[in-house]
Amino acid sequence: MLEKHIEQVQELKKKNEPFALAVVVRRDAPSSGKVGDKALIRKTGHLEGWIGGGCVSGIVLKEALDAIRSGKARLVRIGKHLVDSQIQEGVMEYKMTCQSEGTVEVFIEPVLPQPHLVVIGKSEIAKSLVRIARTAGYRITGVGQDANLKTYDKVDELITHYDLSGLKTSPASFIVIATQGDNDEKALSEAIKKDCSYIGFVASRKKMAAISAYLIDAGTDPKKVEAIRSPAGIDINAKLPDEVAISILAEIIQVKNSLDVVVSFDQLNKESGDAPAPSFYINPVCGIPVDMNNPKHIIEYKGEKVYFCCDGCKVKFEKDPEKYIQARAMGLAPEGM
Repeated sequence: MLEKHIEQVQELKKKNEPFALAVVVRRDAPSSGKVGDKALIRKTGHLEGWIGGGCVSGIVLKEALDAIRSGKARLVRIGKHLVDSQIQEGVMEYKMTCQSEGTVEVFIEPVLPQPHLVVIGKSEIAKSLVRIARTAGYRITGVGQDANLKTYDKVDELITHYDLSGLKTSPASFIVIATQGDNDEKALSEAIKKDCSYIGFVASRKKMAAISAYLIDAGTDPKKVEAIRSPAGIDINAKLPDEVAISILAEIIQVKNSLDVVVSFDQLNKESGDAPAPSFYINPVCGIPVDMNNPKHIIEYKGEKVYFCCDGCKVKFEKDPEKYIQARAMGLAPEGM
């Protein structure tokens, strides 16, 4: 199973697809999940592996998808006899009302795609930036007119003309134009069209002012032109190409680490052709998230569909449905929370 997970991890990383890894780190019997059990959860909600059955898998699935969306790892504690404690950052607790008497703790770690750096130009600064950013873990697209495999040091993607129409970018993409006189206007015009969180232009303020006027006269949105960072990089009095590249990468890191990292599953699935990620309904009896595409039971009550994770919750609800519906309407916690 471990070898299979390793192969899947490598494949998903190559596809730049976010996923999460879950591992059981503690267990009190009886519990079907045992210490060391592992699962890989894809952005589509598909869970491969084993971390426990029934409600446990539903909880882990929801928390794994939340971890991917937020980029934040978490420890999930699930059990019937959890000791009340203060809320801790990074710890999620689910108090079970089902038949299981055990407790299980699962650590969930999101694995997000590498940040994407697009370097446009064949200048020495461009080459230095590619080399340094690669060691920092960036996925790199090199763009240069008539560039070849020897132009840059091991880029992940090579584009040999200033046409970015076929380039996939996202809010996790950063673009640097280091053309230094080689079709600067064309390169900037292409960069402005792309979805990204940063555009930096290696040029003097005087040159940037002239090109800004050109872009605006050509019909470019002035707000997009104003958002271009030029001169690109943090001012460290850089002189050499490597120094300039370091200043630019530092500015990109500053922007990247200030972003609210949230992965849009709808956009990712639309691009890849995958089915939508699961939608969750909070079981009114126990508070357990239920995938509405794969519930154990569905009951229609007063025109509303109510979803359940197990037989026990369905039976409890049927005995006094109004009790649970009113509690939820009043914002009261379910029995299991």
